[in-house]
Amino acid sequence: ILVNNAGATWGAPRADYPADAWDKVMNLNVNAPFLLTRALVPALEAAGTADDPARVINIGSIDGIQVPLMETYAYSTSKAAIHQLTRHLARQLGRKHITVNAIAPGPFESKMMAATLREFGADIARSSPLGRIGRPDDMAGAAIYLSSRAGAYVTGAVIPVDGGIATTK
Repeated sequence: ILVNNAGATWGAPRADYPADAWDKVMNLNVNAPFLLTRALVPALEAAGTADDPARVINIGSIDGIQVPLMETYAYSTSKAAIHQLTRHLARQLGRKHITVNAIAPGPFESKMMAATLREFGADIARSSPLGRIGRPDDMAGAAIYLSSRAGAYVTGAVIPVDGGIATTK
């Protein structure tokens, strides 16, 4: 099981958005997962079978599904790219007995979200149909599902884990 979970964000007004910030976010959020997956395909292929495939789980974001309110251009673009890369790799690697799926988290307590949640956490929680911020076990449950026998016949999926924010508005 490979979980591509590293990520970075950057926010700035469009007119002032630094090119080096764009590159940093795209390199970490898109290039690194692609290159790591590519490098590990031989090991994943050796580990997978038709009944128990090897797994790749990419961590996307609901910001790759919907347009975010904040000016995080590279972040949302990179997460949309991860969702498409997930589908593309799923098509190519399925015959090698490797599933490729993505989890698209919404708001969760994390280092990246800490400042946003301090300032807007109550409003974000209220905007969720479930009325709360995600907890670690919410993400763990999705990853366990995709890693387990229950998820062995799922590939190319992007699963929002966001309390319904991206799918009910």
